[in-house]
Amino acid sequence: MTVTELVPYEDALATYDPVMGLEVHVELGTKTKMFCGCSTTLGADANSQTCPTCLGLPGSLPVVNAIGVESAIKIGLALNCSIASWCRFARKNYFYPDMPKNFQTSQYDEPIAFDGYLDVQLEDGEVFRVQIERAHMEEDTGKSLHVGGATGRIHGASHSLLDYNRAGIPLIEIVTKPIEGAGARAPEVAKAYVAELRELIKALGVSEARMEQGQMRCDVNLSLRPNGTEKLGTRSETKNVNSLRSVERAARFEIQRHAAVLSSGGSIVQETRHFHEEDGSTTAGRIKDNAEDYRYFPEPDLVPVAPESAWVEELRAALPELPRLRRNRLREEWGISEHDMQSILNAGAVDLITATVDAGADSASARKWWMGELARRANEDGAELAALPITPAQVARVTALVTEGSLNDKLARQTIEGVLAGEGDPDTVVDKRGLKVVSDEGALGTAVDEAIAANAAIADKIRGGKVAAAGALVGAVMKATRGQADAARVRELILERLGVEG
Repeated sequence: MTVTELVPYEDALATYDPVMGLEVHVELGTKTKMFCGCSTTLGADANSQTCPTCLGLPGSLPVVNAIGVESAIKIGLALNCSIASWCRFARKNYFYPDMPKNFQTSQYDEPIAFDGYLDVQLEDGEVFRVQIERAHMEEDTGKSLHVGGATGRIHGASHSLLDYNRAGIPLIEIVTKPIEGAGARAPEVAKAYVAELRELIKALGVSEARMEQGQMRCDVNLSLRPNGTEKLGTRSETKNVNSLRSVERAARFEIQRHAAVLSSGGSIVQETRHFHEEDGSTTAGRIKDNAEDYRYFPEPDLVPVAPESAWVEELRAALPELPRLRRNRLREEWGISEHDMQSILNAGAVDLITATVDAGADSASARKWWMGELARRANEDGAELAALPITPAQVARVTALVTEGSLNDKLARQTIEGVLAGEGDPDTVVDKRGLKVVSDEGALGTAVDEAIAANAAIADKIRGGKVAAAGALVGAVMKATRGQADAARVRELILERLGVEG
């Protein structure tokens, strides 16, 4: 049945318990495809990075990408999974225009990694453990471009174009076990899980995991069951959600939609659904197949994968510090709260601040500039913080100029503005714009004398003991020097001239 109105979120949770399953596909950053030597470089002309193997032409034979296997093992280890001592590929048979072989080379009942978990931290500090069912190797499909319609989807299009450059790109699919017990926080858990997984993937160096480029995408499976019951409800699968915010919105919408269907006496259809960024809604796609409909069978053209235990342990020993442990360590080193660290994480500033500290800045100054002036600029430009045209080393240089007294905060902001405008590094901007703090005692003394002479009444108040009135004279000197005087030294000179103790 068609549902035109959603059940309010709180009402849905008063009656039903949400259960989720998240399937995340990660495109590996290998130079070549999973089963052939074709390039994986983005942006090439359509169908220019193909060969008989990834096009599925008769007589072509696949060869497994060794780096792809290594990356899969690293991901499995980082997710606390067991690594299979022997596993193999399978053919997943189904027809889709952008899949040239009419089957996908994947793994079915014998994945490379299985039975793991990932602990994720919610914004209030609560830690939720997400159990991992499996992480397996497979290949991506090509890309369909639907032309002539209003939505970019096949409905209403006049024709479709197919680009097979992406066909055969190495993928790791990470599948959770049913996520139960999250209750009203289920959408938040989904977002936090994908965020933590993205940070982990980036830390491992196996993919850039840029969701906006499709390098990492999430299928949100959701079902509801009446509160107090154990049997799982029928699930829907919202496909290819490609941002953290959208993962949360998709889960929330489906909870409300399922509740509306069930509360009105209807039944949930097991189907795939499309997510719509503009309003956070989902719409029906196709009836979802069960595993048996794919007619899996072992891939006859590939030998099994049997990683030696010594190699697996070598990879385990070489794993980098994992993101959550690193964040906890940095939080303690920087002396900040969980809330502050979460804000830094949300802003995408952890690595930027760390690199700025490594370049010589103190952590407080690094946080101040990245989370203050630079975050404001990124927000104004609608850009990621890391995309701003300024480097951590340049920010560290600005903090050094402030520390040594060459710049005050106002001048430092102008220096950063110049760097962002492409005027050069901080020292070049300071020289070109003449931004250095005026520290010459003679010039400062002259400016102080002029301010006192022009504000005799205020000077008399200061002489009479109202030292706070010195702020007005400091302001006059700062104005006369275009904000380039050392305000603290100016105040000292004013009180000296007027014979008043500070």
